[in-house]
Amino acid sequence: MDKLMIAGGDKLEGTIKVSGAKNSAVALIPATILAESPVTIEGLPDISDVEMLKGLLEEIGGSVSFDGSNMTVDPSTMISMPLPNGRVKKLRASYYLMGAMLGRFKKAVIGLPGGCHLGPRPIDQHIKGFEALGAKVTNEQGAIYLRADELRGARIYLDVVSVGATINIMLAAVRAKGKTIIENAAKEPEIIDVATLLTNMGAKIKGAGTDVIRIEGVDHLHGCQHTIIPDRIEAGTFMIMAAACGNGVVVDNVIPLHLESVIAKLREMGVPVEIGDEQVYIGRSECLKAVDIKTLVYPGFPTDLQQPMTTLLTRAEGSSVVTDTIYSARFKHIDELRRMNATIKVEGRSAIINGPSPLQGAKVKASDLRAGAALVIAGLMADGVTEVTGLEHIDRGYANLVEKLTGLGATIWREAMTEDEQEQIKSS
Repeated sequence: MDKLMIAGGDKLEGTIKVSGAKNSAVALIPATILAESPVTIEGLPDISDVEMLKGLLEEIGGSVSFDGSNMTVDPSTMISMPLPNGRVKKLRASYYLMGAMLGRFKKAVIGLPGGCHLGPRPIDQHIKGFEALGAKVTNEQGAIYLRADELRGARIYLDVVSVGATINIMLAAVRAKGKTIIENAAKEPEIIDVATLLTNMGAKIKGAGTDVIRIEGVDHLHGCQHTIIPDRIEAGTFMIMAAACGNGVVVDNVIPLHLESVIAKLREMGVPVEIGDEQVYIGRSECLKAVDIKTLVYPGFPTDLQQPMTTLLTRAEGSSVVTDTIYSARFKHIDELRRMNATIKVEGRSAIINGPSPLQGAKVKASDLRAGAALVIAGLMADGVTEVTGLEHIDRGYANLVEKLTGLGATIWREAMTEDEQEQIKSS
Protein backbone atom coordinates (compact mmCIF):
# COMPACT_ATOMS: atom_id res chain seq x y z
CA MET A 1 0.00 0.00 0.00
CA ASP A 2 1.27 3.44 -0.95
CA LYS A 3 0.54 6.93 0.29
CA LEU A 4 0.87 10.16 -1.68
CA MET A 5 3.15 12.87 -0.31
CA ILE A 6 2.67 16.47 -1.49
CA ALA A 7 4.83 19.45 -0.52
CA GLY A 8 2.52 22.38 -1.19
CA GLY A 9 3.22 25.90 -2.35
CA ASP A 10 4.73 25.27 -5.81
CA LYS A 11 3.30 27.28 -8.70
CA LEU A 12 2.36 24.90 -11.51
CA GLU A 13 3.40 25.85 -15.03
CA GLY A 14 3.54 24.18 -18.45
CA THR A 15 1.41 21.68 -20.37
CA ILE A 16 -0.45 18.66 -19.00
CA LYS A 17 -2.02 16.04 -21.27
CA VAL A 18 -5.42 14.49 -20.56
CA SER A 19 -5.85 10.71 -20.88
CA GLY A 20 -8.75 8.80 -22.45
CA ALA A 21 -12.08 9.00 -20.63
CA LYS A 22 -12.46 6.63 -17.68
CA ASN A 23 -16.26 6.79 -17.84
CA SER A 24 -16.12 5.80 -21.53
CA ALA A 25 -13.49 3.08 -21.04
CA VAL A 26 -15.53 1.19 -18.45
CA ALA A 27 -18.42 0.92 -20.95
CA LEU A 28 -16.44 0.53 -24.21
CA ILE A 29 -14.50 -2.49 -22.91
CA PRO A 30 -17.63 -4.52 -21.97
CA ALA A 31 -19.19 -3.49 -25.32
CA THR A 32 -16.50 -5.52 -27.13
CA ILE A 33 -18.27 -8.68 -25.88
CA LEU A 34 -21.01 -8.02 -28.47
CA ALA A 35 -18.69 -8.38 -31.47
CA GLU A 36 -17.80 -11.61 -33.27
CA SER A 37 -14.27 -10.58 -34.31
CA PRO A 38 -11.44 -8.49 -32.74
CA VAL A 39 -12.10 -4.93 -31.56
CA THR A 40 -9.29 -2.41 -30.91
CA ILE A 41 -9.89 0.56 -28.59
CA GLU A 42 -7.19 3.22 -28.90
CA GLY A 43 -6.08 5.69 -26.22
CA LEU A 44 -7.29 3.89 -23.07
CA PRO A 45 -6.18 5.43 -19.76
CA ASP A 46 -3.61 3.54 -17.64
CA ILE A 47 -5.92 3.06 -14.63
CA SER A 48 -6.85 0.15 -12.38
CA ASP A 49 -10.47 0.00 -13.66
CA VAL A 50 -9.18 -0.85 -17.16
CA GLU A 51 -6.92 -3.58 -15.73
CA MET A 52 -9.87 -4.96 -13.75
CA LEU A 53 -12.08 -5.14 -16.86
CA LYS A 54 -9.29 -6.83 -18.83
CA GLY A 55 -9.26 -9.55 -16.16
CA LEU A 56 -13.04 -9.94 -16.33
CA LEU A 57 -13.02 -10.35 -20.13
CA GLU A 58 -10.27 -12.97 -19.80
CA GLU A 59 -12.33 -14.76 -17.13
CA ILE A 60 -15.13 -15.33 -19.66
CA GLY A 61 -12.70 -16.63 -22.29
CA GLY A 62 -11.75 -13.48 -24.19
CA SER A 63 -8.26 -12.84 -25.52
CA VAL A 64 -7.00 -9.36 -24.53
CA SER A 65 -3.72 -7.72 -25.54
CA PHE A 66 -2.19 -4.25 -25.17
CA ASP A 67 0.01 -2.21 -27.46
CA GLY A 68 0.78 0.89 -25.40
CA SER A 69 -2.59 2.49 -24.63
CA ASN A 70 -4.41 0.44 -27.31
CA MET A 71 -6.37 -2.64 -26.24
CA THR A 72 -7.36 -5.38 -28.68
CA VAL A 73 -10.10 -7.79 -27.58
CA ASP A 74 -10.89 -11.00 -29.45
CA PRO A 75 -14.35 -11.93 -28.16
CA SER A 76 -14.87 -14.93 -30.49
CA THR A 77 -14.00 -17.52 -27.82
CA MET A 78 -16.03 -15.92 -24.99
CA ILE A 79 -18.64 -17.97 -23.14
CA SER A 80 -21.48 -16.94 -20.85
CA MET A 81 -19.65 -17.73 -17.64
CA PRO A 82 -21.09 -16.57 -14.29
CA LEU A 83 -19.19 -13.70 -12.64
CA PRO A 84 -20.75 -13.73 -9.16
CA ASN A 85 -18.06 -11.85 -7.22
CA GLY A 86 -14.26 -11.34 -7.18
CA ARG A 87 -13.27 -8.49 -9.52
CA VAL A 88 -16.92 -7.56 -10.12
CA LYS A 89 -17.25 -6.46 -6.49
CA LYS A 90 -14.41 -3.94 -6.88
CA LEU A 91 -15.85 -2.14 -9.87
CA ARG A 92 -19.05 -0.12 -10.05
CA ALA A 93 -19.15 -0.20 -13.85
CA SER A 94 -19.06 -4.00 -13.91
CA TYR A 95 -22.82 -3.69 -14.37
CA TYR A 96 -22.17 -3.00 -18.08
CA LEU A 97 -21.28 -6.69 -18.35
CA MET A 98 -25.00 -7.36 -17.77
CA GLY A 99 -26.19 -5.55 -20.89
CA ALA A 100 -23.30 -6.80 -23.04
CA MET A 101 -23.59 -10.46 -22.01
CA LEU A 102 -27.37 -10.37 -22.22
CA GLY A 103 -27.11 -8.95 -25.76
CA ARG A 104 -24.56 -11.57 -26.86
CA PHE A 105 -25.58 -14.71 -24.95
CA LYS A 106 -29.18 -13.94 -23.86
CA LYS A 107 -28.12 -14.73 -20.29
CA ALA A 108 -25.74 -13.49 -17.60
CA VAL A 109 -24.92 -13.90 -13.91
CA ILE A 110 -23.19 -10.83 -12.48
CA GLY A 111 -22.39 -10.06 -8.84
CA LEU A 112 -23.80 -6.82 -7.46
CA PRO A 113 -21.24 -4.17 -8.41
CA GLY A 114 -18.86 -2.29 -6.09
CA GLY A 115 -16.82 0.90 -6.63
CA CYS A 116 -16.89 4.18 -4.69
CA HIS A 117 -19.32 4.48 -1.79
CA LEU A 118 -21.43 7.46 -2.82
CA GLY A 119 -24.74 6.47 -1.26
CA PRO A 120 -27.51 4.58 -3.04
CA ARG A 121 -27.02 4.18 -6.79
CA PRO A 122 -29.76 1.68 -7.59
CA ILE A 123 -29.80 -0.32 -10.80
CA ASP A 124 -33.60 -0.49 -10.94
CA GLN A 125 -33.72 1.47 -14.22
CA HIS A 126 -31.24 -0.97 -15.79
CA ILE A 127 -33.43 -3.91 -14.71
CA LYS A 128 -36.60 -2.17 -15.94
CA GLY A 129 -34.96 -1.85 -19.37
CA PHE A 130 -33.79 -5.48 -19.49
CA GLU A 131 -37.26 -6.70 -18.51
CA ALA A 132 -38.88 -4.52 -21.18
CA LEU A 133 -36.61 -6.23 -23.73
CA GLY A 134 -37.88 -9.63 -22.59
CA ALA A 135 -35.35 -10.73 -19.97
CA LYS A 136 -36.27 -12.35 -16.68
CA VAL A 137 -34.22 -10.72 -13.90
CA THR A 138 -33.78 -12.20 -10.41
CA ASN A 139 -31.51 -11.46 -7.46
CA GLU A 140 -30.15 -14.72 -6.10
CA GLN A 141 -27.57 -14.84 -3.27
CA GLY A 142 -26.17 -11.41 -4.02
CA ALA A 143 -25.90 -11.85 -7.79
CA ILE A 144 -28.16 -10.67 -10.61
CA TYR A 145 -29.39 -13.47 -12.89
CA LEU A 146 -30.57 -12.43 -16.36
CA ARG A 147 -32.23 -14.90 -18.71
CA ALA A 148 -34.06 -14.45 -22.02
CA ASP A 149 -35.24 -16.84 -24.73
CA GLU A 150 -34.89 -13.88 -27.07
CA LEU A 151 -34.66 -10.11 -26.76
CA ARG A 152 -37.28 -8.01 -28.51
CA GLY A 153 -37.16 -4.26 -29.09
CA ALA A 154 -39.34 -2.12 -26.81
CA ARG A 155 -40.17 1.48 -25.92
CA ILE A 156 -38.47 2.23 -22.59
CA TYR A 157 -38.98 5.42 -20.59
CA LEU A 158 -36.34 6.01 -17.90
CA ASP A 159 -37.92 7.40 -14.71
CA VAL A 160 -34.54 8.89 -13.78
CA VAL A 161 -31.95 10.23 -16.22
CA SER A 162 -29.21 7.62 -15.81
CA VAL A 163 -25.98 7.29 -17.81
CA GLY A 164 -25.50 3.70 -16.63
CA ALA A 165 -29.03 2.59 -17.52
CA THR A 166 -28.95 4.36 -20.91
CA ILE A 167 -25.70 2.61 -21.90
CA ASN A 168 -26.68 -0.77 -20.45
CA ILE A 169 -30.02 -0.84 -22.29
CA MET A 170 -28.24 0.27 -25.47
CA LEU A 171 -25.78 -2.66 -25.14
CA ALA A 172 -28.60 -5.19 -24.75
CA ALA A 173 -30.81 -3.66 -27.45
CA VAL A 174 -28.32 -3.56 -30.35
CA ARG A 175 -28.71 -7.32 -30.85
CA ALA A 176 -32.43 -7.53 -29.96
CA LYS A 177 -35.06 -8.22 -32.61
CA GLY A 178 -36.86 -5.08 -33.84
CA LYS A 179 -36.75 -1.45 -32.75
CA THR A 180 -35.94 -0.10 -29.26
CA ILE A 181 -36.66 3.49 -28.24
CA ILE A 182 -35.05 4.82 -25.03
CA GLU A 183 -36.87 7.95 -23.82
CA ASN A 184 -35.55 10.37 -21.18
CA ALA A 185 -32.09 9.04 -22.06
CA ALA A 186 -28.93 10.61 -20.61
CA LYS A 187 -26.96 12.87 -22.98
CA GLU A 188 -23.39 12.59 -21.69
CA PRO A 189 -20.50 12.55 -24.21
CA GLU A 190 -19.58 9.05 -23.01
CA ILE A 191 -22.92 7.76 -24.35
CA ILE A 192 -22.10 9.17 -27.79
CA ASP A 193 -18.67 7.50 -27.53
CA VAL A 194 -20.21 4.08 -26.81
CA ALA A 195 -22.80 4.57 -29.57
CA THR A 196 -19.99 5.45 -32.01
CA LEU A 197 -18.13 2.22 -31.15
CA LEU A 198 -21.32 0.14 -31.53
CA THR A 199 -22.12 1.85 -34.86
CA ASN A 200 -18.58 1.08 -36.08
CA MET A 201 -19.31 -2.55 -35.14
CA GLY A 202 -22.43 -2.53 -37.33
CA ALA A 203 -25.17 -1.44 -34.90
CA LYS A 204 -27.94 0.90 -36.04
CA ILE A 205 -28.30 3.71 -33.48
CA LYS A 206 -29.77 7.19 -33.90
CA GLY A 207 -30.15 10.03 -31.40
CA ALA A 208 -27.22 9.35 -29.02
CA GLY A 209 -26.57 12.62 -27.20
CA THR A 210 -30.27 13.54 -27.23
CA ASP A 211 -32.99 12.42 -24.82
CA VAL A 212 -34.47 9.92 -27.32
CA ILE A 213 -32.27 7.11 -28.67
CA ARG A 214 -33.57 4.80 -31.42
CA ILE A 215 -31.97 1.41 -32.00
CA GLU A 216 -32.73 -1.04 -34.81
CA GLY A 217 -31.54 -4.47 -33.69
CA VAL A 218 -29.09 -6.45 -35.83
CA ASP A 219 -28.13 -10.15 -35.79
CA HIS A 220 -24.37 -9.73 -36.00
CA LEU A 221 -21.72 -7.22 -34.92
CA HIS A 222 -18.15 -7.26 -36.24
CA GLY A 223 -14.80 -5.99 -34.99
CA CYS A 224 -13.51 -2.46 -35.60
CA GLN A 225 -11.04 0.19 -34.44
CA HIS A 226 -12.21 3.00 -32.19
CA THR A 227 -10.43 5.94 -30.52
CA ILE A 228 -11.75 6.89 -27.08
CA ILE A 229 -12.69 10.52 -26.31
CA PRO A 230 -10.55 12.57 -23.84
CA ASP A 231 -11.56 12.44 -20.18
CA ARG A 232 -13.59 15.59 -19.48
CA ILE A 233 -13.49 14.94 -15.71
CA GLU A 234 -9.69 14.61 -15.66
CA ALA A 235 -9.50 17.75 -17.84
CA GLY A 236 -11.81 19.62 -15.45
CA THR A 237 -9.74 18.43 -12.46
CA PHE A 238 -6.54 19.80 -14.05
CA MET A 239 -8.28 23.09 -14.93
CA ILE A 240 -9.44 23.50 -11.32
CA MET A 241 -5.94 22.59 -10.10
CA ALA A 242 -4.40 25.19 -12.43
CA ALA A 243 -6.86 27.81 -11.15
CA ALA A 244 -5.94 26.89 -7.55
CA CYS A 245 -2.15 27.05 -7.84
CA GLY A 246 -1.11 27.61 -11.45
CA ASN A 247 1.13 30.16 -13.07
CA GLY A 248 -0.19 29.55 -16.57
CA VAL A 249 -1.13 25.94 -17.47
CA VAL A 250 -2.17 24.46 -20.82
CA VAL A 251 -4.53 21.48 -20.48
CA ASP A 252 -4.02 19.49 -23.68
CA ASN A 253 -6.19 16.85 -25.43
CA VAL A 254 -9.60 18.21 -24.44
CA ILE A 255 -12.93 18.75 -26.16
CA PRO A 256 -13.85 22.25 -24.85
CA LEU A 257 -17.56 21.72 -25.70
CA HIS A 258 -17.66 18.99 -23.01
CA LEU A 259 -16.42 21.48 -20.38
CA GLU A 260 -18.65 24.49 -20.96
CA SER A 261 -20.25 24.43 -17.48
CA VAL A 262 -16.84 24.22 -15.78
CA ILE A 263 -15.33 26.97 -17.94
CA ALA A 264 -18.32 29.22 -17.18
CA LYS A 265 -17.90 28.77 -13.40
CA LEU A 266 -14.14 29.34 -13.48
CA ARG A 267 -14.65 32.57 -15.44
CA GLU A 268 -17.37 33.64 -12.99
CA MET A 269 -14.80 33.21 -10.20
CA GLY A 270 -12.34 35.44 -12.06
CA VAL A 271 -10.06 32.75 -13.54
CA PRO A 272 -8.57 33.68 -16.96
CA VAL A 273 -9.58 30.91 -19.42
CA GLU A 274 -8.60 30.79 -23.11
CA ILE A 275 -10.04 28.09 -25.38
CA GLY A 276 -8.26 26.47 -28.34
CA ASP A 277 -9.33 23.63 -30.62
CA GLU A 278 -8.07 20.83 -28.38
CA GLN A 279 -6.56 22.83 -25.53
CA VAL A 280 -7.65 25.07 -22.67
CA TYR A 281 -5.24 27.62 -21.15
CA ILE A 282 -5.77 28.56 -17.49
CA GLY A 283 -4.00 31.80 -16.56
CA ARG A 284 -2.75 32.81 -13.12
CA SER A 285 -5.55 34.07 -10.89
CA GLU A 286 -4.81 36.33 -7.93
CA CYS A 287 -8.19 37.11 -6.42
CA LEU A 288 -11.06 34.64 -6.73
CA LYS A 289 -14.75 35.45 -6.17
CA ALA A 290 -17.15 33.14 -4.32
CA VAL A 291 -19.75 31.40 -6.53
CA ASP A 292 -22.66 29.01 -6.03
CA ILE A 293 -22.65 25.67 -7.83
CA LYS A 294 -25.39 23.09 -8.32
CA THR A 295 -24.52 19.76 -9.90
CA LEU A 296 -26.85 18.59 -12.66
CA VAL A 297 -26.95 15.94 -15.37
CA TYR A 298 -25.01 16.83 -18.54
CA PRO A 299 -24.68 19.51 -19.84
CA GLY A 300 -24.95 20.90 -16.29
CA PHE A 301 -22.06 21.08 -13.81
CA PRO A 302 -20.71 17.52 -13.31
CA THR A 303 -21.11 15.88 -9.90
CA ASP A 304 -17.65 14.35 -10.49
CA LEU A 305 -16.09 17.84 -10.28
CA GLN A 306 -18.03 19.02 -7.25
CA GLN A 307 -15.37 17.81 -4.80
CA PRO A 308 -12.32 19.33 -6.58
CA MET A 309 -14.29 22.59 -6.98
CA THR A 310 -15.03 22.67 -3.24
CA THR A 311 -11.28 22.73 -2.59
CA LEU A 312 -10.74 25.62 -5.03
CA LEU A 313 -13.53 27.62 -3.36
CA THR A 314 -11.55 27.69 -0.08
CA ARG A 315 -9.38 30.29 -1.91
CA ALA A 316 -12.36 32.45 -2.95
CA GLU A 317 -13.36 35.66 -1.18
CA GLY A 318 -16.75 35.28 0.51
CA SER A 319 -19.29 32.49 1.01
CA SER A 320 -19.91 29.84 -1.67
CA VAL A 321 -22.63 27.18 -1.67
CA VAL A 322 -22.10 23.86 -3.48
CA THR A 323 -25.22 21.71 -3.86
CA ASP A 324 -25.02 18.13 -5.16
CA THR A 325 -28.37 17.06 -6.60
CA ILE A 326 -26.96 13.76 -7.95
CA TYR A 327 -25.34 11.98 -4.97
CA SER A 328 -26.32 12.65 -1.37
CA ALA A 329 -23.14 11.14 0.16
CA ARG A 330 -20.58 13.08 -1.84
CA PHE A 331 -19.29 15.30 0.98
CA LYS A 332 -16.97 12.85 2.74
CA HIS A 333 -13.99 14.99 1.70
CA ILE A 334 -15.27 17.94 3.78
CA ASP A 335 -14.01 16.55 7.13
CA GLU A 336 -10.58 16.02 5.54
CA LEU A 337 -10.52 19.60 4.18
CA ARG A 338 -11.44 20.83 7.64
CA ARG A 339 -8.36 19.06 9.01
CA MET A 340 -6.42 21.25 6.60
CA ASN A 341 -7.97 24.44 8.04
CA ALA A 342 -10.86 24.88 5.57
CA THR A 343 -13.98 26.63 6.89
CA ILE A 344 -16.82 24.49 5.52
CA LYS A 345 -20.08 23.18 6.90
CA VAL A 346 -22.53 20.70 5.37
CA GLU A 347 -26.27 21.27 5.46
CA GLY A 348 -28.26 18.51 3.79
CA ARG A 349 -27.13 18.26 0.17
CA SER A 350 -25.13 21.51 0.32
CA ALA A 351 -21.67 22.51 1.49
CA ILE A 352 -21.13 26.13 2.55
CA ILE A 353 -17.53 27.28 2.08
CA ASN A 354 -16.25 30.50 3.66
CA GLY A 355 -13.00 31.85 2.31
CA PRO A 356 -10.34 32.58 1.79
CA SER A 357 -8.92 30.11 4.33
CA PRO A 358 -5.24 29.23 3.81
CA LEU A 359 -4.86 25.43 3.88
CA GLN A 360 -2.29 23.65 6.06
CA GLY A 361 -0.65 20.30 5.26
CA ALA A 362 -2.13 17.34 7.15
CA LYS A 363 -2.66 13.56 7.05
CA VAL A 364 -5.88 12.93 5.12
CA LYS A 365 -7.68 9.94 3.58
CA ALA A 366 -9.45 9.69 0.20
CA SER A 367 -12.87 8.07 0.67
CA ASP A 368 -13.60 7.87 -3.07
CA LEU A 369 -12.08 8.75 -6.44
CA ARG A 370 -13.06 12.43 -6.76
CA ALA A 371 -12.54 13.08 -3.04
CA GLY A 372 -8.98 11.91 -3.70
CA ALA A 373 -8.64 14.48 -6.50
CA ALA A 374 -9.97 17.19 -4.16
CA LEU A 375 -7.36 16.30 -1.51
CA VAL A 376 -4.51 16.28 -4.05
CA ILE A 377 -5.50 19.82 -5.09
CA ALA A 378 -5.70 20.79 -1.41
CA GLY A 379 -2.21 19.37 -0.84
CA LEU A 380 -0.82 21.40 -3.74
CA MET A 381 -2.43 24.57 -2.31
CA ALA A 382 -1.45 23.94 1.32
CA ASP A 383 1.44 25.22 3.37
CA GLY A 384 3.63 22.28 4.38
CA VAL A 385 3.42 18.57 3.54
CA THR A 386 0.16 16.69 3.00
CA GLU A 387 -0.06 12.91 3.23
CA VAL A 388 -2.93 11.30 1.29
CA THR A 389 -3.94 7.67 1.87
CA GLY A 390 -6.65 5.70 0.05
CA LEU A 391 -4.70 5.82 -3.22
CA GLU A 392 -6.56 2.79 -4.57
CA HIS A 393 -9.46 5.22 -5.22
CA ILE A 394 -7.29 7.78 -7.05
CA ASP A 395 -5.65 5.03 -9.16
CA ARG A 396 -9.10 4.04 -10.44
CA GLY A 397 -9.48 7.27 -12.40
CA TYR A 398 -6.26 9.27 -12.79
CA ALA A 399 -3.50 7.78 -14.95
CA ASN A 400 0.16 8.55 -14.08
CA LEU A 401 -0.89 11.41 -11.80
CA VAL A 402 2.47 11.83 -10.06
CA GLU A 403 4.37 12.00 -13.37
CA LYS A 404 1.88 14.45 -14.89
CA LEU A 405 1.97 16.82 -11.90
CA THR A 406 5.75 16.57 -11.50
CA GLY A 407 5.93 17.72 -15.14
CA LEU A 408 4.17 20.95 -14.09
CA GLY A 409 6.63 21.56 -11.26
CA ALA A 410 4.71 20.01 -8.35
CA THR A 411 6.62 18.36 -5.51
CA ILE A 412 4.69 15.11 -5.22
CA TRP A 413 5.75 11.48 -4.72
CA ARG A 414 4.48 8.06 -3.70
CA GLU A 415 5.83 6.37 -0.61
CA ALA A 416 5.28 2.84 0.69
CA MET A 417 3.29 2.76 3.93
CA THR A 418 4.79 1.08 6.99
CA GLU A 419 3.06 -1.99 8.46
CA ASP A 420 1.87 0.13 11.41
CA GLU A 421 0.35 2.70 9.03
CA GLN A 422 -1.40 -0.04 7.06
CA GLU A 423 -2.88 -1.47 10.25
CA GLN A 424 -4.11 1.98 11.30
CA ILE A 425 -5.81 2.44 7.90
CA LYS A 426 -7.50 -0.97 8.09
CA SER A 427 -8.83 -0.30 11.58
CA SER A 428 -10.02 3.27 10.87
